[in-house]
Formats: sequence, structure tokens, C-alpha cells
Amino acid sequence: MKYTLHQLQIFKCLVETRSITQTAQVLNLTQPAISIQLKNLQNQFDLKLYEIIGKQIFITEFGQKIAESADEIIKQVESINYISSRLKGQLASKLRISVVSTGKYVIPFFLKEFLDQHPSVELILDVTNKAKVIDALESNEADFALVSILPSKLKVESIPLLKNRLVLVANERFEIPPEGIRLQHLVHLPVILREKGSGTRETMERFFQRNEIQLKKPLVLTSNEAVKQAILADLGISIMPLIGIKSELDQHLVKVIPCKGLPIETQWSLIWMKGKSLNPVAKAFIDFLMLEKTGIVAKKFGWFEETGG
Repeated sequence: MKYTLHQLQIFKCLVETRSITQTAQVLNLTQPAISIQLKNLQNQFDLKLYEIIGKQIFITEFGQKIAESADEIIKQVESINYISSRLKGQLASKLRISVVSTGKYVIPFFLKEFLDQHPSVELILDVTNKAKVIDALESNEADFALVSILPSKLKVESIPLLKNRLVLVANERFEIPPEGIRLQHLVHLPVILREKGSGTRETMERFFQRNEIQLKKPLVLTSNEAVKQAILADLGISIMPLIGIKSELDQHLVKVIPCKGLPIETQWSLIWMKGKSLNPVAKAFIDFLMLEKTGIVAKKFGWFEETGG
């Protein structure tokens, strides 16, 4: 076996994103470079790591086990580097961030340059739903959280990073009636919701209440990826964060449906507990964001301002 740490890192990212395009974006590599490294890794094994069906990537059971092992290997290497850097007096500590599930399309771009500048920093990034993110912040399991709705019951400080625009999304084959789609039509259409505890679900529920929309039998799914797969399978439509469907829009697998009253806009913000004693790495990350966030948004999210109304 001659697989490399770099190949394992790429495969682990592929498992998380289920997209070569997004893996390339997260790791700041070209798609051909990602494909070559994945092919070289696959050549080390007789069993398939993943399969491509249509335009979708599916991780095999064997691939999942390799990804879990890769995660452990990467953590061990990071631990060794962390100890070495501390002894040399470099900025080295853990940076613990808890992110709502759709935030995984946002936070990597605000971390990349910072981690490049401070290679000895050990990043611990937990991706879950909003309820668990807030729990992690309150219990001090995370230094920061990335949310699209500020918690009402916690005293926090925040840095606004990026608009969060929620749009009506359907399969590319969805036929828009001649008169267009109005909010009242949603009552008669199969609408897909996220689970309770999701920030997207909370935003949708508030929106429906304001507009007196009572859904009949919504389909409830537990992740942004599951919602996308359901839309691709023509199970229904949904109101989704635009930031999470770039790959599918680029591939013309889904489309944004114009609808009066949409998009809904919230704000992606990095938050931390008011009065929390931040370690040097956390303080350095705040300083970095204050200086660089505007440039990162312009460079990495320019497409976002041009899509979805």
C-alpha cells in the first residue's frame, strides 16, 4: 500500500461533500487534481471506495470504513504536529467550531487562509443541526458556532459573515405553470422540510406562519443533502439555502423557482459566548476575520450575489 496522507484527506473531504467540485473548492485544488488523487487511492484497493451513478457520488460500505480510518490517521498526525509546534513556540492550539449543517458550505472558505497562516492550529469542526450547535456553545464544547439565526436565549458576541438566502428549489424537470408560482400554491404541492431543531426549518416555519400557509403532509428529512436527493428524485420541492445547491445548479439538476415573497434572507454569523475567555488561537481567528472577511466574500461568494433574486 502506497496511499498518502494527502489522498486520505481528499477522500475524507469527498465523503463529506459527495462532490468532486465541492471537494476541489474546499481544498483549493483543481478538479483534475482531485480526480487523479482519488484514482491513485482507489488503485490501492480491490474493493470500490465509491460509485458514480448518473451524476451522483455514493460512498460504499468499504469507503465509509476507509474514511473513518482516514479520520483517525489525520487526527493522529495533527496531534504530533501540535506537540512539535508548541515546543517550538508557534501559535498552536485547538480551534473548536460547531457549525449548522448548511454552514459546511460557508465556513471552509473563512478558515482556509487562516489555517495556511497558522499550520500548527488543530481544527475541530463539528457539523450538526442548530439545536446541537447551541448546546455545544453553551456547554463550552465549542469556541465558536456558525449559525444563520442568532440564539434568542444566549448572550453572545458575533461577527456577521455572509447573507443566507433561502429560495424555492425544484427538480430541473419541474414545470412552472403559466401564471407562475405563488405562495398559496405551496399548500397543494409536496413540500419537503428539515427536521425540528434545524435553523432552516425554524426559518421556514416563521415564514409560513407570517403568510398563513398551512402545509398538508410535508415530507420531513434530517439533512440538507437528504432534501437535495429527494428533490432530485422528484419527491417534492423545498425552500433551501442557496449556498448549499451551487453544484446542483451548475449541473442543471435543480432550479430556483421565482416566487413572490422569496427569497428569505437571514445572516450567517460566527458567534461565541459573551464574556468567554478566548485562547490565543481563537483571538487570532477573530482578528483575521475582521480584516479578511470582506475580501473572502467577494472572492469566494461572488456567484451567490448573482443567483436567486
